[in-house]
Amino acid sequence: MRTLIAGLGNIFEGDDGFGVTVAHRLAATHWPDGVELREYGIRGVHLAYQLLDGYDLVVIVDAVSRGGEPGNLYVIEHAAETASPAPDVAAPMLDAHDLGPDAVLALVPQLGGDLGRVVIVGCEPATVAPQMALSPVVAQSVDRAMNLVTALVRDAHANVAVEGSNRRR
Repeated sequence: MRTLIAGLGNIFEGDDGFGVTVAHRLAATHWPDGVELREYGIRGVHLAYQLLDGYDLVVIVDAVSRGGEPGNLYVIEHAAETASPAPDVAAPMLDAHDLGPDAVLALVPQLGGDLGRVVIVGCEPATVAPQMALSPVVAQSVDRAMNLVTALVRDAHANVAVEGSNRRR
């Protein structure tokens, strides 16, 4: 099983650096074989191209505004679109340094790739004002986000191992 954990965000804009912070902290974790951990920062296009390699599970960690209380965590299953845009429809211009998870994931099929299961672990930001630190409330959510990411990855890999052992019987 191939898994990618991707930390996104801008470390110069307060809580937008949440995904990068979580990725840096997760770097000390021992992962099962087949798990890659990468910090992409604001390089969403790089993530889109990385996804062309094909992964069974992608866990994206990022700041996500959903109208909740700052520091709230969300686990969002990405539903892949079944319909592709018509080939004669011009694609919108993309800012390579401002691609959120939705834009990155929409770009992958346009580049000829297929997405496996994608889960976004997001945190409601308190501020995205220029500053190089997370707000206190979002900083308190980092450990919980790390636990969520770890559980998602370990559960997915454990299920593959169980399915594989059941097939051998």
